[in-house]
Order: sequence, then C-alpha cells, then structure tokens
Amino acid sequence: MSNEVITDKQKKMARYAKALAHPVRLYVMELLSKQSCCYSGDLTDDLPIAKSTLSAHLKELKNAGLIQGEIEAPKIKYCINKKGWEEAKSMFKEFWSL
Repeated sequence: MSNEVITDKQKKMARYAKALAHPVRLYVMELLSKQSCCYSGDLTDDLPIAKSTLSAHLKELKNAGLIQGEIEAPKIKYCINKKGWEEAKSMFKEFWSL
C-alpha cells in the first residue's frame, strides 16, 4: 500500500488503537478516568502482573499520548493526558459514525 494514501490522522488513530488494544491498558484508562491520578505502585497492587509488565503497558499508553507521568520519587504519578484522550475519543467517534 502506498504511503500517500495513508494520512497522518489515520496513523495517529492507529497508534491510539494499538495502545488501547490490551485489557490491562483498558483497565488503566478506565481507572484513571474515574480519578484524577494514580501512582504506579497502587496499580501494581491492583493488577496481578509483574511491575515490569505494568511498566511496559504504562509506557505504551504514555508513548501514544493517552497518559502522562510525573516522577514523585520513589513513585511515578500517572494521569490521563486530557488533550490526547479527547483527540482519541473524537477520532474514534468520527470513525465509528462512517
């Protein structure tokens, strides 16, 4: 497929979709949508996965622009990146209404 037919918007939407394509990441997004922020240690207590696995999931969400992290040693506080999340929701809403 030629890169000329793939738009930047489609690439960005695919990045959001990839970041959301795992149940752990969906859980994190649902949890963060219900509270202002969460510490990575608290998430480790909630989820039956290794810290390194959780870290990889958080990194995927962060790299997609859906969450943001702030270091508060020795923990990291995660919150929804409101700009990225609103953009993703808008893109998906528009896509599903086609």
